[in-house]
Amino acid sequence: MSESARQSALEILLRIEQDGAYSNLILDKRLGSSSLSERDKSFAAILVYGVMEKKLLLDYNLARLCDRPVNRLDAPVRMILRMGLYQLFFMQSVTAAAAVNESVKLCKVNKLNSSGAFVNAVLRSVSRLSTLQLPERRKGKNKYDSIRYSCPEPIVKLWREAYGDEVMASVLESLEGRPPLTARVNTLRTDTEQLVQRLAGEGIAAQPSFLKNYITLRGTGAPGALAAGQEGLFHIQDAACGICCGMLGVQPGETVIDACSAPGGKSFTLAQMMQNRGRIVACDLYENRLQLVAKGAQRLGITIIETCAGDAAQNQSLPQADRILCDVPCSGLGIIRRKPELRYKEDTGAQTLPAIQYAILSHCAGFLKKGGTLVYSTCTLNPAENDGVIRRFLEEHSGFAPAELELPQQVQRRIPEPSHELTLFPRKEGTDGFFIAKVVRTQIV
Repeated sequence: MSESARQSALEILLRIEQDGAYSNLILDKRLGSSSLSERDKSFAAILVYGVMEKKLLLDYNLARLCDRPVNRLDAPVRMILRMGLYQLFFMQSVTAAAAVNESVKLCKVNKLNSSGAFVNAVLRSVSRLSTLQLPERRKGKNKYDSIRYSCPEPIVKLWREAYGDEVMASVLESLEGRPPLTARVNTLRTDTEQLVQRLAGEGIAAQPSFLKNYITLRGTGAPGALAAGQEGLFHIQDAACGICCGMLGVQPGETVIDACSAPGGKSFTLAQMMQNRGRIVACDLYENRLQLVAKGAQRLGITIIETCAGDAAQNQSLPQADRILCDVPCSGLGIIRRKPELRYKEDTGAQTLPAIQYAILSHCAGFLKKGGTLVYSTCTLNPAENDGVIRRFLEEHSGFAPAELELPQQVQRRIPEPSHELTLFPRKEGTDGFFIAKVVRTQIV
């Protein structure tokens, strides 16, 4: 494997850690414009995601081997050590000699010559171990699980207390490896069977998902580069979003508000469910993000979406609507298997976001017609942002009532919760983590 693949991985990892870049975006940008072979691009991507997913475990072991605190190492040296450690224990295609030697070469390439001997000594020492070390579980379950699954202890503690040991463990296990890539079939132009056959002709393995009109893709590079994607036959969307959109129950001819729409996936799905008949007002705070919605709608042949820029907690230009989707900004704890860097943010916003979420929900609800339906949703696993917000809303808004959710046949509840709420937990081949709640407007107060 060429040195440049590791150099690319190093640069990407440093951008993620130092500049707060999103892993999926920086990977696509950096590798998309790279001259690396497809094999080397794959190697770099595996290394990037692997180091991010195992960071706490790697650092725990480095701390036992280094003669100085890991957080005091120069950032490039620390990252080279993580990469070397990951190759030694999690990449069977890389020999121990290659993992060590290529790490030392990275020091030279990046003018870290004085650190080469140090990197060499640490990695040669750890290469003699049969496995990476873990803390003793009897001294603290949260600490043990935090290191084992490389998930910060406060998040482990939150999930254990909120959902119990069994659910917490399954969520942590789902964080390992790359999640399935799911797409919504554009039913305005094709159907599942035709799309699967079309993709097979492009060399892409696709199969129907457990959810109607969704497929799982395997062996793709950038899915947007596929001819079928450019022709608007699908858009990438996790099945959890599809379940959420289905709960809204939209009908052709209705007026629908998508309060926090960009980049537009849910608006696209709702338009397809409405057979491209009616009106969808797609809102977002930033005009440039709404351009993504308009561009995506054009690609998919959707004509009923109109965009509206403004703060969803204050926007006064919204119409009276039959149905409203409030998929609000959140801490993203349900999608960290897709964006592993989210788990390491010092401030996920989990403490301040509920107030913002409540303000958006309360304001948008004022535009719902009597008898209309509103769905509140997040892609996080944090009760304060989920049932805490919807419970407060119902307590303080007498003109609204909970509405029972009709679950798809393949979806089952995994925790006790009211019939108007649903928490989806990520699994290896399942959906992302997601929360959905449904209310109806019973009167105008």
